[in-house]
Amino acid sequence: MFGLGRLWGRRRELNLYGDFGCHVLTVETRNNLKIQCFDFVCILGSFSPVHEALFRVIAQPRTWQVQEGDLAMTAPFRVALSGDFRNPDGSPVFPDFKLVPLSSAPGIEVEYLEPSNTIRAEQVENFDALILFAARFGRESIHPNGRLAVVARFGVGYDTVDVDACTAAGIALVITPDGVRRPVAVSIITLMLALTGKLMIKDALTRQAAGGFARRGEHMGVGLVGRTLGSIGLGNIGAELFRLARPFDLRFIAYDPYPDGKLAADLGVELVALDDVFRQADILSVNCPLIDASHHLVNAERLAQMKPTAYLINTARGPIVDQRALTKVLQERLIAGAGLDVLESEPPDAADPILKLDNVILTPHALCWTDQCFAGCGVADVKAVIDVQHGREPHAVVNRVVLATKTWQRRMADLRARFGE
Repeated sequence: MFGLGRLWGRRRELNLYGDFGCHVLTVETRNNLKIQCFDFVCILGSFSPVHEALFRVIAQPRTWQVQEGDLAMTAPFRVALSGDFRNPDGSPVFPDFKLVPLSSAPGIEVEYLEPSNTIRAEQVENFDALILFAARFGRESIHPNGRLAVVARFGVGYDTVDVDACTAAGIALVITPDGVRRPVAVSIITLMLALTGKLMIKDALTRQAAGGFARRGEHMGVGLVGRTLGSIGLGNIGAELFRLARPFDLRFIAYDPYPDGKLAADLGVELVALDDVFRQADILSVNCPLIDASHHLVNAERLAQMKPTAYLINTARGPIVDQRALTKVLQERLIAGAGLDVLESEPPDAADPILKLDNVILTPHALCWTDQCFAGCGVADVKAVIDVQHGREPHAVVNRVVLATKTWQRRMADLRARFGE
């Protein structure tokens, strides 16, 4: 009689099931590692957790020969979460990110990494998937054993991830556009209404009691009917912005280097050149990713083209805007104001002059952080990880070229064989 053995990489134990006829066995691996087994539990003195495998146990009188197979059919699919998802006391930073669907899924193990500004290769050595919040994932984060299959970013920005390095290693990078589309668009609308309605100023006036009330006529708001709302980018969030803004009876314009003419027509958006979106917009929103080509896209030259009554809103990434140039423009009152959920350096230096201006509304890269936003991003990342576990293509892959590589296809075939589609 003989049974199956399973190597668990973390505990390094080999459990043998069967009618052995004795309580002490000797197990010998293919590389001549001998293990004494007591009460049917074999403690491995040294064995690489990379070789989690299904073993065929061949019965001999009192010695057992264990042969490594290919990837273990019963080894778990291990998922890491970057350490910034957890507080120092072990509680979740974002309770609305529900991990139960992941942790309760068959064949999956979930573990938090230790907090680190940049993920280290040894941290992900024994993981198949990584759900990443704010930590950086660079070339140095990739372990050479080739086990990691997917990095799932919690959000849509991926400027903290070395995409080329992931592609070269056969790692898919996925984002969560469905989770942030509505919350970020709502954030832009929030800033637009707060700026044009002079919300922050009127809040301050009210706190001054009678003196403030006496000055309220000095701070007339700006109506939106017939004004021009412009967007730099007509993608996931830019399009949702225009959908939400329809009831305000605004004129819509947008610049996008890769425009979708049909989408623009359906939304009632006029596609214009980059300089024209600066010149014509009364409210200009930045809705493009941070890449080399978009770094300081909003610079002194383009800010000078804006109307003196115009507002700039940025909820994308801080370095898309030359913050020094914007600060100067705001200090000199060359535009009406700005609403920024992102800054060029986060958190900002306490002495940053933009913090002292009264014609800018600032939020700490968290205006879209709502229970629904984090629940949505969590659902998307969990689904992506489970899809990869079963060898399926996940949604919203950034580096789609990786899907055609032999490394990825071989990995997906192995996962389908282990966990089924």
